[in-house]
Amino acid sequence: MTDATHKIQEISRRILENGKVDKIIGYQKGSMPMMNTPCVIRNPANVGQLVWDSHCRLNLAKYLGNTKERVGIIAKGCDSRNIVMHILENRIQREQMVIIGVPCNGMADKWKLSALVDGEVVAVTEANGNITVTSVSDEKAIPRAQALQENCVLCKHRNPVIYDELTAELVEEPQNMDRHESIRKIESMTPDERWRFFDDMLSSCTRCHACRNACPLCYCPTCFVDESRPQWVGKGMDPVDIRSYHFLRAFHCAGRCTDCGACEAACPMHIPVRLLTRKLEKDCFDRFKWSAGLSLDQRPAMDTYTPNDPNDFFK
Repeated sequence: MTDATHKIQEISRRILENGKVDKIIGYQKGSMPMMNTPCVIRNPANVGQLVWDSHCRLNLAKYLGNTKERVGIIAKGCDSRNIVMHILENRIQREQMVIIGVPCNGMADKWKLSALVDGEVVAVTEANGNITVTSVSDEKAIPRAQALQENCVLCKHRNPVIYDELTAELVEEPQNMDRHESIRKIESMTPDERWRFFDDMLSSCTRCHACRNACPLCYCPTCFVDESRPQWVGKGMDPVDIRSYHFLRAFHCAGRCTDCGACEAACPMHIPVRLLTRKLEKDCFDRFKWSAGLSLDQRPAMDTYTPNDPNDFFK
């Protein structure tokens, strides 16, 4: 058991027993390696199910909902930023939550780890800064730093921005990082080159909507892809409908996305859908100096207006 897991269990048991919260939203071991799953714990006797390791990828803010209960929630940096967005968007009140902050050094990329060995992965262990992947016929180890998801490599906010309890000392935040090099490369393409790039990128999409279902920002009662009166997007595999789905979903996240990577972690086809939301993240910062989820005291860039906004057509 890691120190973080032990501390999470200790805090969760205490706040359940003293009645501070009605439930804990955290992670438990999944039925497959590298697939920890979100869980809800209501009984202090069950906090032993809670875990923390390099496979806690999905964003737990997704599971806050419009609850009236008092909630304890495990939150790494990106989770906490999405919790801020949920508070700003009136999905939940700050007073309802006990936020258990976990300083984070990044989550492992299941695709990178799976590619290390031949055959199906049957076990993944972590020790001494390395992650070891085992299949039926093979075993390989890789330094943990080389196995991280891209969003974790590029993360500038690894510590929770709001919390009530901490499981460990805050980690050092990276400085002078260029988060948008890959976006600028796409921006420099000609229109035809960009069309071919995105056409190829989305060609394997099966319209499973896993990216939407994992995203903590996708909580509309009826998603635009499910609307029938009017029908905004076709239900089939027409390339126009696939593009419309991905582009419109990305625009819906504009000024709200924290680049938590849940969309890519959930995609069974390994499509780099973060390229779309990161472009909008870059535009929000370039135009409005706005990064989502860093403060409860500032309204998001796309839901407020000031006279000095850099768009003359507003005036």
